[in-house]
Amino acid sequence: MPRNIGRRELLLHIGRATFAGQFALSACAAARAQVSRPSMDEPIKLPPPSETGTMSVESALGTRRSVREFKDAPLRLAEVSQLLWSAQGVTHAAGLRTAPSAGALYPLEIHLVVGEVTGLPAGVYRYRVGSHQLARVATGDRRETLSDAALRQDWIARAAAVLVISAVYDRTSVKYGHRGSRYVHLEAGHVAENVALQAVALDLGMTPVGAFDDQRVKSVVEMADREQPIYLLPLGRT
Repeated sequence: MPRNIGRRELLLHIGRATFAGQFALSACAAARAQVSRPSMDEPIKLPPPSETGTMSVESALGTRRSVREFKDAPLRLAEVSQLLWSAQGVTHAAGLRTAPSAGALYPLEIHLVVGEVTGLPAGVYRYRVGSHQLARVATGDRRETLSDAALRQDWIARAAAVLVISAVYDRTSVKYGHRGSRYVHLEAGHVAENVALQAVALDLGMTPVGAFDDQRVKSVVEMADREQPIYLLPLGRT
């Protein structure tokens, strides 16, 4: 800065710098808000997941099948907790999770569309991985609307609940460039298989669904702008 700058010019320069700093902070906050929408209520603490079970991995692999017929019966909150944990639960003090992630960058988000879960009102929820909690983002049963968004696959509307896997691709592509999208899709497959095997162990049915209208699913789930839906995982009793 020139030494002979006047007082007025100096104040103008400081003002511009301050505005620029405030604008940058606001932009960062807005970017964070895009992938972490505020909840409508206090977060819902889920029952702690179990890390032991009565079914072996081999039995779960041998029993797993795609299920599209569900009983008209609710899931229990403890079962929902276990399914969410199998999808993205934290299993290590360093924050590592149940499913592998390229570079441990974790681009996936998990949403829960609830119709019939004991102790959990119908609505749309976001899974908070670190605290193993649910944050409600919308009220009301949206299974029928989600089914319509999934090319009218009506059995989705009969599921007690639907896990919706979405991705924030930038989290991975910032490190891996154009190959990042491949790693994100591989990770979504890891998560879906985890949920499928956990569903078998809980005597529940599930089928991964990839056929849907992206924008309509985003609208139903009230997904953040930077997220893109990848998978629907309808769940119910068989």
